[in-house]
Amino acid sequence: MSYFGTDGIRGKFGELPITPDFILKLGYVTGRVLIENNDNPARRPSVVIGKDTRLSGYVIEGALQAGFNAAGVDVHMLGPLPTPAIAHLTRSFHADAGIVISASHNPYYDNGIKLFSGDGKKLTDEMQNAINDKLKAIMSGVEDEDADGLLMPIIDPAQLGKNHRIDDAKGRYIEFCKGSFPYQYDLGGLTVVVDCANGAGYSVAPRVMRELGANVIAIHNKPDGININANCGSTNPESLQQAVLEHNADVGIALDGDGDRIVMVDEAGKLVDGDGILYVLATQSQDRTEGVVGTLMSNMGLELALKAADIEFTRAKVGDRYVMQDLEANGWILGGEPSGHILCLDKSRTGDAIIAGLQVLAVMQAQGKALSVLMEGFEVLPQKLVNVRLNKMQDPFEHEELVAAFDKAQATLEGRGRLLIRQSGTEPMIRVMVESDDEIECDVMANDLADHIKAVLG
Repeated sequence: MSYFGTDGIRGKFGELPITPDFILKLGYVTGRVLIENNDNPARRPSVVIGKDTRLSGYVIEGALQAGFNAAGVDVHMLGPLPTPAIAHLTRSFHADAGIVISASHNPYYDNGIKLFSGDGKKLTDEMQNAINDKLKAIMSGVEDEDADGLLMPIIDPAQLGKNHRIDDAKGRYIEFCKGSFPYQYDLGGLTVVVDCANGAGYSVAPRVMRELGANVIAIHNKPDGININANCGSTNPESLQQAVLEHNADVGIALDGDGDRIVMVDEAGKLVDGDGILYVLATQSQDRTEGVVGTLMSNMGLELALKAADIEFTRAKVGDRYVMQDLEANGWILGGEPSGHILCLDKSRTGDAIIAGLQVLAVMQAQGKALSVLMEGFEVLPQKLVNVRLNKMQDPFEHEELVAAFDKAQATLEGRGRLLIRQSGTEPMIRVMVESDDEIECDVMANDLADHIKAVLG
């Protein structure tokens, strides 16, 4: 079995694998893998650890720190910061790995661990497999043959790792974000509402915008450990839309709990998701992009709009890891998902909500146009997404009754729409997505299929 899902290790806090005991062992075995791969024996491996604002983050942080120290690895503690900040600071500190404690857009009672390699990218499959193999051994009680029967041996107490609290981590990341904004422009004259989702970006996101000259109205920026993503943020943008209208703002920006997803709201309160952001950056920026990588979830309207602009478009599997792979394979710099994971590889090596938002604001300032005007030419096909929560994860394609229903729906949509059925990589959930040129058909078909899945799988 693998403890790793599509985006690290995630679950409800207090239940395996998100328990203090397991996480201590995760820190230890990850540290041992880093030591085994250390090609400079004169230098002790080090990691950076950051987190979002969940209350359980304190417990996980302490367990990870103890595990890494026991393995002989130094730890740099960053505190609450967005996921892309941890990726950036991993490179900045020349650390061997970066660790993010977050469950992204999930509720407060979930948490997780995501690992970056030393270059700030997602951990390689080889490294992840090595960690997973050691985890399986230690969780099954298999002893280390060179460790006198101990499951987590301390080779030499003199070689224990040390801890360092990085007090200027926020400032370092803020300057990095500001450095992605064109030097010849600022945000003077713009009123920007920023929904921080009571998450990891609650402090840095408003500061970045203010320091670039914007009039910032911050909402959902008072985390209490349990209000992260609660009726706010990129997955619940309704309060942002209302705030933009109430304050007569020029634009709104919503982050998710760990600050790697973004959706925006134009001056009229209309939502602009990841597809819309990709459209603006691909077609309206001064440096025209050669191609864009979307995913299976990207709206067909984006594909058609980019085709009209003579910009290539390809679809990757769902997940920013796969978007990154396709971007590197094609030599392109722009890609992302409708959910708001946006990769601008000329600015950052990972999905970054703040940096993506700044690039859209830069286009607005450079052209002197509102976001609604920049979106002209992009027509979204009606799309309905229904999430079917299950008691436990099951594969719907293993049931002939469901496969027959999917085939019938796809035949109905042939040539004028799409059907996508996929399993969540982090939750016991099936996602049903229907696109059609008929909005009513879209809604009815998606809900009917969702009900059918729930009836069969429970």
